[in-house]
Amino acid sequence: MVKPLIVLDTNVFVAAGFNPESSSAQILEQIRSGQIRMVWNEQIRQEIQHILRKIPHLSWEQVSSLFKEEDYYTGETHFEKFNFIADPDDRKFVALSEASGAVLITMDYDLLSIRNEVSIPILTPGEFLSNSTRFIR
Repeated sequence: MVKPLIVLDTNVFVAAGFNPESSSAQILEQIRSGQIRMVWNEQIRQEIQHILRKIPHLSWEQVSSLFKEEDYYTGETHFEKFNFIADPDDRKFVALSEASGAVLITMDYDLLSIRNEVSIPILTPGEFLSNSTRFIR
């Protein structure tokens, strides 16, 4: 069985760091245990690392091992296709999800509000956990 492939928005890491019982933390644990795969690229890793190092009580070191080399995405992403997304920093997450065929997991209202405008699933952490078997590839 092929494992679900996901892209995580930065806010999922922040939520997991502040609430170890949250759906966000459960998703990080599933990545850690190998139940799901998190696709990433350098641009996304840099943003997550920057934000986690900036917020007191959060730790980049606790999550850095989740960025597994075998799940690093080397293909092209076309964030310019998503110019309709208000926050330019959000476009890279949608572009990577689309390019890799992964589910985007976020709590960002702006991203959740465009679900019907893109071809990829955009879910909250709770929605993903409730429906993760649908995304087994």
